[in-house]
Amino acid sequence: MNDMTPDPQLKPAAAPYVRPDVRQFLAYLNALPGPKTHEIGAAAAREMYRAMKDIADPPIGALAVIKDLTIPGPAGGIPARLFDARERREPGPAVVFFHGGGFVIGDLDTHASFTAEAARVLDLPVIAVDYRLAPEAAWPAAPDDSEAAARWVAGSPAELGRSVTGLVLMGDSAGGNLTAVVAMDLRDRPAAVPVLVQAPIYPATDLGGSYPSFEQFAEGHLLTRDSMNWFADCYAADLQHQRASPLLYGLAGMPPAVIVTASLDPIRDQGRAYAAALVKAGVPVTFREAVGNVHGFITLRQATPSSAGDVAGYLATVKAAVVEAEGARVMRQAAGA
Repeated sequence: MNDMTPDPQLKPAAAPYVRPDVRQFLAYLNALPGPKTHEIGAAAAREMYRAMKDIADPPIGALAVIKDLTIPGPAGGIPARLFDARERREPGPAVVFFHGGGFVIGDLDTHASFTAEAARVLDLPVIAVDYRLAPEAAWPAAPDDSEAAARWVAGSPAELGRSVTGLVLMGDSAGGNLTAVVAMDLRDRPAAVPVLVQAPIYPATDLGGSYPSFEQFAEGHLLTRDSMNWFADCYAADLQHQRASPLLYGLAGMPPAVIVTASLDPIRDQGRAYAAALVKAGVPVTFREAVGNVHGFITLRQATPSSAGDVAGYLATVKAAVVEAEGARVMRQAAGA
């Protein structure tokens, strides 16, 4: 047997598991005619993404408070939106949410169904941040706005109408990147209250890195290589900078993390690597992976009903992490009194 002869004992690698509802949704998407996201320009891509929410995601549902806000930012007002299941609250934690969309698309409306659900399940106020988008505002506009918004919420401004004792940073995809970046910013220069938990969802954590999942799921799984390359060109980040690729920097002292990835996602391995690096740095981490699901599932709960279970499991895990972290904060405060 020479080196070119296949070993009969070796079996071909099994195809990755795809859930039936995910398979059906991908078949629908991949059969759609017309140009793809990266082929139509930023303005049209935003409209396409916005239009998908009514097809792919359930309605926002009932909440006591849905209120638009304007947060002072480094380049002017940052639009934001408060979601809360309660009209009034005692002092407590607040969630700051950064939406996904490759730093180019996405807004307060595209993720409103998820942020409303998070407000209900976590029983916490959720402040969604509409940071500036590329290419009109390239890097570091998004992290600058996101950090400013987190610091504003931490200061319990009167416009918020709630007294905040700690932050829960949350975001998906590009927003997962911003979650990690802002957590690092606030570790290095603390805000008025601590970050209790960081909870990135299928995050991009190393924008210039090379990972097997990027090639394995480059086509046919909703988020494609061509779209990611277009997002990267628009964002124009310094790929080696801490505020673009937080995975490359020291993670000791970062807040406890809840991280979820999707097994069919081109950036899956970045989320896995971030979780592993946090563990090595001594940071408490709870890691979940939505097996058989694709990137973007938190805004696909109507198109892929099994995603509702992934969202429920993620939010339950975040809730437990917040309770634990807030309890530790109160004990530290009491010990120091």
